[in-house]
Amino acid sequence: MANIFQPEHQYHFFPWFFLFMIVLSLLPCSTLADVGTAASYGPPYNPTACFNGDPGQFPADSLFAAVGEGIWDNGAACGREYIVRCLSSATPGACLADSTVRVLVLDRGTVLHSSPSANDTTIVLSKQAFRKISTLSAPVINVEFAVV
Repeated sequence: MANIFQPEHQYHFFPWFFLFMIVLSLLPCSTLADVGTAASYGPPYNPTACFNGDPGQFPADSLFAAVGEGIWDNGAACGREYIVRCLSSATPGACLADSTVRVLVLDRGTVLHSSPSANDTTIVLSKQAFRKISTLSAPVINVEFAVV
């Protein structure tokens, strides 16, 4: 059996090795996402902890969120965008398959002006954002989320 590390074989090995490394680097990396829980909330949305009473803060599509203390980071989360995906729920059939939603952080989950569907979640989505990934019948869902 030939040794691929011998001089006559090393030139055949290295191009394949580098091609493998390039392909490996192009694969999506799931370690950039975190998991947590999400709830929904409805109006009134204003004022917010991030931008007070400015009505221009809300995106036209109403896809926004409030974040829990683990993400809040003393307000540094304000204006961040997250991609959120429903993973599972105690409510059967709550997750919409292959659906994600992109949300803008506008508020702090602990100081909302309306009650969320569940307390102490990682992220609280506007009703419109929640509907993009789950049915409203589930008060809380397990999610995967990542900064955009």
